[in-house]
Amino acid sequence: MSILNLGTYPPKQCGIATFSADLRRSLIKNNCDVKVMAVSDESYKYAYPDEVLFNLQQHNKQDYVKAAKFINSAAAVPLVIVQHEYGIYGGEDGDYLLELVRRLHKPYVVVTHTVLPQPSKHQKQVLNQLCHHAAAVVGMTRKSAGLLADLYEAPAELIHVIPHGVPDFKKQNSNCLKKKYGFEGREIISTFGLIGPGKGLELGIEAISGLVPEWPSLCYLVLGQTHPMLKQYEGEKYRHMLEQLVHDLGLTNNVRFVNKYLSDEEIGEYLYMSDIYLSPYPNKDQAVSGTTAFAVGCGRAIVSTAYAYASEVLAGKRGLLAQQPEAQELSGLIRSILMDQALKSRLQNRAQDLGKSWTWFNVGQQYKGLFKQVLNKNYLEEHNLGYGGF
Repeated sequence: MSILNLGTYPPKQCGIATFSADLRRSLIKNNCDVKVMAVSDESYKYAYPDEVLFNLQQHNKQDYVKAAKFINSAAAVPLVIVQHEYGIYGGEDGDYLLELVRRLHKPYVVVTHTVLPQPSKHQKQVLNQLCHHAAAVVGMTRKSAGLLADLYEAPAELIHVIPHGVPDFKKQNSNCLKKKYGFEGREIISTFGLIGPGKGLELGIEAISGLVPEWPSLCYLVLGQTHPMLKQYEGEKYRHMLEQLVHDLGLTNNVRFVNKYLSDEEIGEYLYMSDIYLSPYPNKDQAVSGTTAFAVGCGRAIVSTAYAYASEVLAGKRGLLAQQPEAQELSGLIRSILMDQALKSRLQNRAQDLGKSWTWFNVGQQYKGLFKQVLNKNYLEEHNLGYGGF
């Protein structure tokens, strides 16, 4: 028996692709076989690994019909995982996906990555239909689960909260890592992920400028390469703007760009080297942040803007939240940690306590339990779940 995961997948570089690969590995460790149906954009040719059984072309509507037929004919696949993010599927707000699921004769579980609190009418319709005919719906936070039930009218009894998984990072000594990377004796603040507008990196850089007079050795690491799709259409326009901002603010010795796609091992080393992890998203509706989840998993002292995901996971004094996406407020919160080692230690310990339960192995166990529940005949009958069109 194999579960089939539908979503983007490596070597494509995006958050959903990384999540799909991590979830697959975690399920395999929990003795679940997982195959993949990869969603591909037309801009690149991807050399997919053997577990990818079907390459679905994002903007080809007929491919979604073919994909449904493929799944229905795959006797060894009783269940489908659908990774949902509006932008990875074709059509208006990704509505080509409905062409696939309405033809399925098998149950599917929707994993929601973006749950907008103020969707357009059509965005709401797409997610409503997708959830209403699913065997189960996964939200990664309690707030997302509430929106799914109250706004998108997903059946409440089908909604499950499973957190974003994180690697089981090996704890490492910060000072040893600073020596390894050439930052010995410096205060390190970091932000990582695929770079592009909307990540708030200019806010982070401006926040650092307010701290350098007091901590001239401070270094802000901007870790990650430009998002491949953005790079294709705009090149390095956004990164060059950030580099110019660094120059204009006189921060060339205090901001370092590490322009590469990082492995989990590298991410772990940079995070454990960091005194503070900074998450400066300006969009308050950001429902999930895998990068912030990773920082929690490493037990970092975190400063963040008060977007939806950070507000929930950093509650209980697990991190410090700027109520407005403003550089001056971020500077003040960072300053409070740099000046107070005891505060830094408390934040690290509280984040670490939560992060322990978020390892991918533990998250995989939760997904496995959900899949077993869904595949129970009594579950399908109890929830009146029949498949074959809607």
